[in-house]
Amino acid sequence: MVSLICTIRDHRDDINWCAFSPKLLATCSSDKTIRVYFTQDFSELAFSPLTGHGYGVHCCCFSPCGKFLASCSTDATTVVWSMDTGDLVTVFEHPGRSPVRVCVFSPDSSLISGASDGTLALWDLPSKTLRRTGASNEASIVACSFTPCGQMFATGSTYGDIRVWDLELNPLHTVKNAHDLGVTCCQFAPKLQNDGCLSRLRLASCGQDSQLKIWMLSRQAAAGCKLQLLHTLVGQTAPVLSCAFSADAQLLVSGSVDKTITVYGADQGVLLYRLHQHERYVTACAFSATAPCLIATGSMDKTVNIWRVEDGIDRDEGKSLPAESSKATCEDRKLPGHTRLLVCDWSEEDVSAWLCAEGLEALVGAFKANNIDGGELVSLTKDTLASEMNIDSIGLRNKVMRKIEELKMSLVCTGVPDEFLCPITREVMKDPVIAADGFSYEREAIESWINSKNRSSPMTNLPLQTTVVTPNRTLKMAIGRWKSSQ
Repeated sequence: MVSLICTIRDHRDDINWCAFSPKLLATCSSDKTIRVYFTQDFSELAFSPLTGHGYGVHCCCFSPCGKFLASCSTDATTVVWSMDTGDLVTVFEHPGRSPVRVCVFSPDSSLISGASDGTLALWDLPSKTLRRTGASNEASIVACSFTPCGQMFATGSTYGDIRVWDLELNPLHTVKNAHDLGVTCCQFAPKLQNDGCLSRLRLASCGQDSQLKIWMLSRQAAAGCKLQLLHTLVGQTAPVLSCAFSADAQLLVSGSVDKTITVYGADQGVLLYRLHQHERYVTACAFSATAPCLIATGSMDKTVNIWRVEDGIDRDEGKSLPAESSKATCEDRKLPGHTRLLVCDWSEEDVSAWLCAEGLEALVGAFKANNIDGGELVSLTKDTLASEMNIDSIGLRNKVMRKIEELKMSLVCTGVPDEFLCPITREVMKDPVIAADGFSYEREAIESWINSKNRSSPMTNLPLQTTVVTPNRTLKMAIGRWKSSQ
């Protein structure tokens, strides 16, 4: 079973990453801070929060020994902190001053950082120097993971490609369009499988296509390396933003835009649990490095949840959900996004499943009695709910309409074009404007950015020649047409 044991509410903005060491948990946020907790009781360390980044922190990771923590940010830096004192050890400025989206330690404590301009930097921590750089010729590197042996690493990009590299930053193998619309996270399993002269290792990846995939990386001296797809997992109905293997490589967890966390058996890709606790997108997840087996999940609801994974038969307490029930209850049904249908193509049963997933089970009967399918769902109004469906509670009507609006905006199995998303908030823009760097942003987000004395571009880190923004009416109309078609 999986049970929720703790909720941390210290951050003031979206949680972007969670990472465990044997004794500590680190979380980072768009509020520009990194917070560090003891895993024994999840009390915060005296030197936490760590502050030093100028903009939101995208990723954080512990060194293999646990003595150092690295964090990276839109401010184009990767900062290394001492976990003994909380002091800043060094600041690595990414070549070209591009925003850094991901950082990861190798088993020998080298450090890789990947940036929005598609470049990689390999840093040597003991000497605090840049060893070499590489480039993937892609829009943005957002995912990175080292193999347990430390001789190779994989990256994922917003173009959807997965690449395997050696330590000289030479690409060894590429899978084009591994995830349609972009990769969001990837992680190697912590255990290597050897079969004579052939080495095999599993890699998990997830992306904007609402899928979680398990790959097998094999490397043979004569034939080089090859990445082969083993499983495609569709247990979530919207983009999957994060994934992680357990320390024993037996479990795989993922977090999604549909607000759920799924836990799979990693060998066969069998769905074991579906967890419902976060109120917004689940952006981060991580397994503890030692027993007891814990999972940390972070969300855009500004919270970090800590879950304990235990052996035995699960009890349905509203926190965890067995995936292999013999009864086809509402909560056990696969939600409509598994078939990648447009909402307007949902059946009445799909609508019932969605109501259950959103905690609106009490309305299933009323919706069925009125034969509400997907097309009718998206056209419902408060007046319709009151006069035709006899839903008397104003609060309940408001909740239904709010959920329908969230569905229209966040059920991205229909595919939200990336140009419709604000680069700062990563949400569909309502009032897009063009800044001096040529990029379009949500007006409120870029004006807040500029008013906080950030006179550099969020995308390039170069100085903005002017703080004047221009309405992007063409983009606004395109977003409006797209929203009306959903």
